[in-house]
Amino acid sequence: MVIGFLKGKKDIKCPISPDLVKKYKALGFEIIAESGINDAAYFSKDSYNSEVNFIERNEVIAKSDVLFCADPLKDDEYAKIDKKTHFISLLEPYNKPEVNDQMAKYEFKTFSMDMIPRTTLAQSMDVLSSMASVAGYKAVLKASEKLPRYIPMMITAAGSIKPSRVLVIGAGVAGLQAIATARRLGAIVEAFDVRSASKEEVESLGAKFIEVAGATDDTSAGGYAVEQSADFMKRQQEEVQKRAANSDIIITTAQLRGRPAPKLILKETINKMKPGSIIIDLASSTGGNCELSVDEKTIVHNGVTIIGNSNLADEMIQDSSILLSNNIFNFVKVMVKENAIFYDAENEILAKSKI
Repeated sequence: MVIGFLKGKKDIKCPISPDLVKKYKALGFEIIAESGINDAAYFSKDSYNSEVNFIERNEVIAKSDVLFCADPLKDDEYAKIDKKTHFISLLEPYNKPEVNDQMAKYEFKTFSMDMIPRTTLAQSMDVLSSMASVAGYKAVLKASEKLPRYIPMMITAAGSIKPSRVLVIGAGVAGLQAIATARRLGAIVEAFDVRSASKEEVESLGAKFIEVAGATDDTSAGGYAVEQSADFMKRQQEEVQKRAANSDIIITTAQLRGRPAPKLILKETINKMKPGSIIIDLASSTGGNCELSVDEKTIVHNGVTIIGNSNLADEMIQDSSILLSNNIFNFVKVMVKENAIFYDAENEILAKSKI
């Protein structure tokens, strides 16, 4: 069996970390990878102990029984994939429904890791959670770097400084990591989430959970937030505005699967914030939670810095590469049976991630 790894054009994380080489070998794989795939993550070629064959991109495509690339390929590259190959990627079919028709044209099996069910059994291969955790941590560090104030309370000979106040919107994986990081830095933290199950997790991290009554039930949403009523959104925005006016940092993480991100921080809210305050919008790639955020841009409005960035995991490229590599390995393990590639249609993880 041969497993191949291609460089992403947009996602530059390395999907094969050196410490996984022996584990792939134990499963019966020969490993090939596109030349230079290791560079962005600062993995030296020597760290692979000559057990990964670094070759040209087209060779990787032609020779792989299992092929991974984080980004979609070009049509002419898809045409070169053997029909027996298992192609693994992150294709976002819930945001890009045309992907289903596109991949149906080819005989090889396609799996999108962002479709893996968010169950306990699949946690070790949940790439969305892995990257969200990195992004939530980095968001707080980036905000603290830009903030013209201290995060913790400081008592000095020249006087006392009050701790900064951080508001986190969305208490999923990214939000919880942001809460934990902000608390470790000494901030006073508040958090919103429409999911009732989040309250206990937020409070366990030492933050205050802000509740807005009347949220739509989310028990069957598989861990995702669900779209709320117009009345609830109005009341939530009003509550957010009250809290935002006193916040030094706001980190927004609220996304809806297959829908634009809800607008929770309006222009009028930003106008009431203190000059020098920071907003980090991790939902900017799907429209953003902040009305004024622009994906992959930093803007300043009324003295408030707004950073739209859904790819903060790439700013911690080495550790995010290690986590991604582990997710891929744990997913590939499910496909291997007695040193052979085997697609089990009864396996929930494989069935739900197959396109």
